[in-house]
Amino acid sequence: MAASLSALYASCLKNYAMASDSFYHAPTYCSQSKWETKVCSSSYFLTRSSNASLNPRMCEIQAKVIAGGNSEAASHRYSFFQSFGENLLESHLVAKTMGNFKKSRSKLGFSSPSSILSKESTLGVQQHKEIIVLSGQSSPLGPSRLNDAVNFALFSKHATSVTLCLFWEYGNTGGRVEEIILDPQVNKTENIWHVCVENLPLQGVFYGYRVDGPQGWEKGHRFDKTSILLDPYAKFVEGRRRYGDFNHKCCQFLGTFDFLTSAFDWEDDHKRPVIPEKDMVIYEMNVRAYTMDDSSGLDEGIRGSYTGLIEKIPHLVELGVNAVELLPIFEYDEFEFQRRPNPRDHMLNTWGYSTLNFFSPMSRYASNGEGPTVASIEFKQMVKALHKAGIEVILDVVYNHTNENDDEHPYTTSFRGIDNLVYYMVNLKSYVQLLNFSGCGNSFNCNHPVVKELVLDSLRHWVTEYHVDGFRFDLASSLCRDTDGTPLQSPPLIRAIAKDPVLSKCKLIAEPWDCGGLYQVGNFPNWDRWGEWNGMYRDAIRRFVKGDPGMKSSFATRLSGSADLYNVNKRKPYHSINFITAHDGFTLFDLVAYNEKHNDANGEDGRDGSNDNFSWNCGFEGETNDFSINALRQRQMKNFLLALMLSQGTPMVLMGDEYAHTRFGNNNSYGHDSLINHFQWNQLRSKHTDQFRFFAGIIRLRRRHPLLGRANFLLEEDVTWHEDQWDNPDGRFLSFTLHERDLGGGDLYAAFNAHSYFVNTILPSPPDGKHWYRLVDTNLTSPDDFVEEGVPGVLGTYNVAPFSSLLLHAKA
Repeated sequence: MAASLSALYASCLKNYAMASDSFYHAPTYCSQSKWETKVCSSSYFLTRSSNASLNPRMCEIQAKVIAGGNSEAASHRYSFFQSFGENLLESHLVAKTMGNFKKSRSKLGFSSPSSILSKESTLGVQQHKEIIVLSGQSSPLGPSRLNDAVNFALFSKHATSVTLCLFWEYGNTGGRVEEIILDPQVNKTENIWHVCVENLPLQGVFYGYRVDGPQGWEKGHRFDKTSILLDPYAKFVEGRRRYGDFNHKCCQFLGTFDFLTSAFDWEDDHKRPVIPEKDMVIYEMNVRAYTMDDSSGLDEGIRGSYTGLIEKIPHLVELGVNAVELLPIFEYDEFEFQRRPNPRDHMLNTWGYSTLNFFSPMSRYASNGEGPTVASIEFKQMVKALHKAGIEVILDVVYNHTNENDDEHPYTTSFRGIDNLVYYMVNLKSYVQLLNFSGCGNSFNCNHPVVKELVLDSLRHWVTEYHVDGFRFDLASSLCRDTDGTPLQSPPLIRAIAKDPVLSKCKLIAEPWDCGGLYQVGNFPNWDRWGEWNGMYRDAIRRFVKGDPGMKSSFATRLSGSADLYNVNKRKPYHSINFITAHDGFTLFDLVAYNEKHNDANGEDGRDGSNDNFSWNCGFEGETNDFSINALRQRQMKNFLLALMLSQGTPMVLMGDEYAHTRFGNNNSYGHDSLINHFQWNQLRSKHTDQFRFFAGIIRLRRRHPLLGRANFLLEEDVTWHEDQWDNPDGRFLSFTLHERDLGGGDLYAAFNAHSYFVNTILPSPPDGKHWYRLVDTNLTSPDDFVEEGVPGVLGTYNVAPFSSLLLHAKA
């Protein structure tokens, strides 16, 4: 044994010398199921030796790991343990070398299965207080406090064995590792595996599960007892502490808990804004991108964090929005594209549409890399601050798929290894068994009873614990499919959300399509509660404003609240979420500056991203110094905003459009943690102050004028369309009057000219005793393009310029 250890010790040193430098200076690819390069399988955990002056005892223990044939499992976990200290790492590696817990207990002198006490002093681990292992209870799932003990409960219908893995620090000198094999006769109730651990610290413990079960690809199971898996019900997730930290690219994600920190103080006077849906103006934004650029002027430690967003709430207030829709803030792995060589391995996931866990806030959005519990506190502080500013918080949530990818390139971190057949839609008749209606390799099995309850528990958690006000469901049509992918008329999950006593009071917004061709705009199962992203609205407004023929009638229908889609049962105009731009697709500036997408930076040779953008570059592809082209683009952006804010329904604007942010023609910028996505505060302050002024003014008008946020669909007497050529495909001019009737506020006259020439239009007579005042003419330059109090003297006719719009207000 001594000779073999000596040889392996020498091998350790040799491998370290060859590989450690390449680890820090060459691309490293990670795979949770297999470590695909020598760099990750050896030097990653051996790197610790450089900090310990190549400690011989450390290398000997690492050699034992290799001798035990489990170097993959050890290296897989190293980046997590290196922050704990040498003693914790060494004790963990020895335990892994000796196989399962029963064997390590015997080798290290542990006592009976219900009383575990480490006695190995040669490893430098101090004596620990005895922990006591009890049967535990099956509810609630996840970790929970039982007096001074911690209960763990995990669902797995098909598992044959479950091992709870615990890791925690001990004082300042080391740490502790325990693995507890659950006895199905004692620690299992139906399909719930459970155990209670006494004398376990109530915070600072990291945990996961090793789960084993039936093997065989054809059976649909993906059990691997060598992997430590993240608890689906973990309330906090520990992984790398700083976003994009290359040195911890291949980190292990583990659950953790905190039963000691005092409950967050929402304060007695804290109230949710409870904004009526008809009055909402939504601002879609990315937490990290909002303040990550150094032009934000924030300290480096809080840029890109929840705290950073708090610092910039005054901008949202000045803009006038009253709801933020946050791109995904559930825990995700920004390095997911870099786990293996592929055309996208130069990018970071900056949008976050790849969930690791549905209960934990993204830990790397904490300030100063403080980790998951601080992230939780700071997220609550952010919600509290937004509420005080009168702004609601809507979360963009991704329940249609997870980060675990497909059968070809699996990334097993949790659900797949716990019970693949339950958590995912699976077709056992196909070699690639995971159904893929998300376009991301898998489809979460949301209408399975167990998975449905997980989603409901997650949503309630965000409402009750974090006080969020609503949710936008990514690719929500995927949630309307049965376990075999068949579309359902009455999907159990969607109905349960609409009927839930907590969730039914929230804003509920569906993206009513998926990547499997299920397009449900206007007929998403709704129970009169669900709103929808209205993709038909986006396309019709884009096409009319840029001058496509035959769009006049459709343009009028969308301005009126899309009654053809939503005037059914008790649905309302505000169930149509109207938008021109969103995170995926062109920004507002790029919509008027590019005819084609320019996605080469994504590494997929331009194959990604939509080809149907309905954009117009106004005469030149990309940015230009041509005055006339830039003036036309400015008019077009203002035309789009005016149409959006005049439309019945709920308007949504995209972060950055208020200063004409460009992504340089990239309409699928999910992987760029750079100025492509980062809010450019210097441009807001200098280059585009006029555009911001117009945006803020039109949003104020929308929120203040009673004719622009109606609770009900327009009646015939509410509007006059000054049009008698609806069927003329060449008609590109539309005007109409909204009548105040009993709502007050004064009549509004609007005209949109998408012709390339002036249209001298005859104005309708204002109501008796009133005169027309010009509020908006997008052909004029700032500040004349929008005058809040109105400009008098508008009589008889008005010459509406090419590609411009007009808004008049009837006042005494």
